[in-house]
Amino acid sequence: MPLSPINQRRLRQFKANKRGYYSFWLFLALFFLTLGAELIANNKPLLVRYDGAFYTPAFKIYPETAFGGDFETEADYRDEYVAELIHEKGWMVWPPVRYSYSTINYNLDVPAPSPPSPQNWLGTDDQGRDVMARLIYGFRISVLFGLLLTVGCSVIGIIAGGIQGYYGGWVDLLFQRFIEIWSSLPTLFILIIMASVITPGFFSLLSIMLLFGWTALVDVVRAEFLRARNFDYVRAARALGVDDRTIMIRHVLPNAMVATLTFMPFILTGSITVLTSLDFLGFGLPPGSPSLGELLAQGKNNIHAPWLGLTAFFSLAVMLSLLTFIGEAVRDAFDPRKTGL
Repeated sequence: MPLSPINQRRLRQFKANKRGYYSFWLFLALFFLTLGAELIANNKPLLVRYDGAFYTPAFKIYPETAFGGDFETEADYRDEYVAELIHEKGWMVWPPVRYSYSTINYNLDVPAPSPPSPQNWLGTDDQGRDVMARLIYGFRISVLFGLLLTVGCSVIGIIAGGIQGYYGGWVDLLFQRFIEIWSSLPTLFILIIMASVITPGFFSLLSIMLLFGWTALVDVVRAEFLRARNFDYVRAARALGVDDRTIMIRHVLPNAMVATLTFMPFILTGSITVLTSLDFLGFGLPPGSPSLGELLAQGKNNIHAPWLGLTAFFSLAVMLSLLTFIGEAVRDAFDPRKTGL
């Protein structure tokens, strides 16, 4: 389906911002690369050929007896005995990083946290876990969490702002007073209190943050609906008997989506930052989860291991910088002064 002339001009303007355009593709490449984290960093081989048969340990559990071992429990492919059994009648294909986010390296030459080495490219943390593997998995969790939170906040914010702006009057007045009270609550402290009361988890933490993050777009959408509801074509549709829901979705919402899309990359940046802050303080994801905030905390607690803090700092700096550049490019693309609209 071809793009409309307006969207074609917006796309050209987005591409004209080279910094944002290349940041968009670089961020997509990193995101899709980490989506397959199990194929990049894993403590199990991707493919095993043994005695003429193929096995995929990264996706299926096999007992040690399947490879000529003695135990019915899952095979430990990093164990020298199991590796020798497999190599006698076949071979193994390992991912680039032979550690998962929770794998502990018991064969370190120095006490943990150990510095970067050929076995652990970015070193290990204070529990002997590979930093590179935790960085890959942590990047994926942070981006997925931020995307889900951004989408959820945007949907609720658009609905709430649209109802306020379209109907106005007492609906708008009462809703504004509620939002003023709700926004004045100390969000971070409430998040910490609720995270300490309930068992932290990915979706429970997402739900808590959604309760307080949906107000980000309300004011922008409300202003667009207040402006557009008095346009001639909206009045004409109302005079023809078109119901309010159809008018809001088909005639008014497209105007509000322009402002909404320009804000979404910045909301995503804020969502990732809040999750990192909570993990850093110890009120985020469950203990042991791969987290950039937890890696920052380890860097703070292990000053003698600078690779921990530097890895977390540069990974967050790159991620947030890319998202900021993308947001600037999207803002320019929808700016009518630059697209000639």
